[in-house]
Amino acid sequence: MTSQPTGQRSQDLTGRRALVTGAASGIGRACAQELAGRGAHVIVADVAAEAAEGAAAEIGGEAWVVDLSASAALEETSLDVDILVNNAGIQRVSPLHEFDPAAFRMIHEIMLLSPFMLIRAALPGMYERGWGRIVNISSVHGLRASPFKSAYVSAKHGLEGLAKVTALEGGPHGVTSNCVNPGYVRTPLVEKQIADQARIHGIGEEEVVAQVMLKESAIKRLLEPGEVASLVGWLCSDAAAVVTGASYTMDGGWSAK
Repeated sequence: MTSQPTGQRSQDLTGRRALVTGAASGIGRACAQELAGRGAHVIVADVAAEAAEGAAAEIGGEAWVVDLSASAALEETSLDVDILVNNAGIQRVSPLHEFDPAAFRMIHEIMLLSPFMLIRAALPGMYERGWGRIVNISSVHGLRASPFKSAYVSAKHGLEGLAKVTALEGGPHGVTSNCVNPGYVRTPLVEKQIADQARIHGIGEEEVVAQVMLKESAIKRLLEPGEVASLVGWLCSDAAAVVTGASYTMDGGWSAK
C-alpha cells in the first residue's frame, strides 16, 4: 500500500464533525462542501429548512434548522463537534441616525451573541478531546469601517475580539480560533447590498461595485465563495495547528492602506 504524502495527511479531516452556520448558501455552503471534501461529517445549520436539507444532502451531512437571531435559546445547547465555523450573517445599510434599533439588535444576535453561545457550547467537548478548530467568518469590516454599516461593523469588531479570547483560552487545550476577513464576496448577501448602496448613494448598481465596493482594493474583482472556503479548510487542518488568534485578510489589498 502506498503511503499518503505528509501534505495530504495534514489536510485529512476524516472522523471529524463540523458545524457550519449559514451553510445553506454563499460562503457557508462553500465551507460545508470544502470540509466535507476533506472527509469531515458536516452539520449544515441555517434558518432556511429546505435549503439546509438540500445542502446537507449534497455532501452526505445533516441539517440543523436553527434561528440564530434568538441566541438565548442556545444557552442550554451542547455541541459535540470538532470544528465550528461561525459564518451566518445579515446586513442592513442605513445612516446611523436612521438605523432601526431592532435591526441593530438582530444583527448582533446573529453575528456576535450566537457565535459566543455556539463557542461556549462546543468548547467542553473540544477540551475533552484535546483538539478543536473554530473559524469565524469575519470581514474586512472587522478591521476597518465604512459609513452606513454601524451594526455590521460593530458586530464584526466584536467577533474579532471574541475569537482572540477564544484563542488564548483554547490554546492549552489544543483548540485554535481564527478569523477569515474577506472583502466583498459574490453571494446573495452582497447582491442585496449592491441594490441598497445604489439607493443610498444615488448611483447605478454597476457604479456601486466599481466606486464603492472595490474602490479601496488593488485587485478589482469580487471574491468567490470557494476561495474563502479554501482558507477555512486549511485553518481546520493539522497543517495550521499552531495558527491561532489570527485574522486572515482576503480583501484584494483593501486593508493594506
